[in-house]
Amino acid sequence: MKIDTIIFDLGGVLIDWNPEYVFLKEFEGDRNKMQWFFDNICTHDWNENQDAGHPIYKATQERIALFPNHEKHIRMYYGRWTEMLGNAKQGTVKILKTLVNNPNYKVVALTNWSHETFPFAQVKFDFLSWFEGIVVSGEEQTRKPFKDIYEITLNRFNIEAENAIFIDDNLRNIEAARSLGINGIHFESPEALKDALKAYNITI
Repeated sequence: MKIDTIIFDLGGVLIDWNPEYVFLKEFEGDRNKMQWFFDNICTHDWNENQDAGHPIYKATQERIALFPNHEKHIRMYYGRWTEMLGNAKQGTVKILKTLVNNPNYKVVALTNWSHETFPFAQVKFDFLSWFEGIVVSGEEQTRKPFKDIYEITLNRFNIEAENAIFIDDNLRNIEAARSLGINGIHFESPEALKDALKAYNITI
């Protein structure tokens, strides 16, 4: 096996994004109330629809129609989205820099992200310009873990699946990549990532 391509997920791997940064304070530190809101109103599945290209304005209006008593908090989800965008995960950024500077590797990104909010991340994080290219799910109208988005990535950058490693913090997405023959590393920490890369003879 000759690894020549590294594919990075962004959120949770290189970028810290968490709606708790807004809603924990809004719910006065009551984690149970906040979690109920995420489990029942602005859910993970609902957010993933926007990652797959559903318009934010339309999604917000649809949710308000279903839960009019929660309009304030529903509007807040995307209205204060930039406040949910935390800092870069510096340990992983250092790994990325090493790989980008190594001529033996092509380095690209594959992210589940709304095409409407992704430009804010591009402004905030300079390292997003280091990649040879980034596949943004919202732009493609599909998302991980659906096979289409992996095939788009492989074809767009002329990648052989068996020669690539995909790094993601969501095991579901890793398993989907592996089903297509792409090697996968489930991201847990920068230190663990370094060790996992060593297994592929990649030393950081």
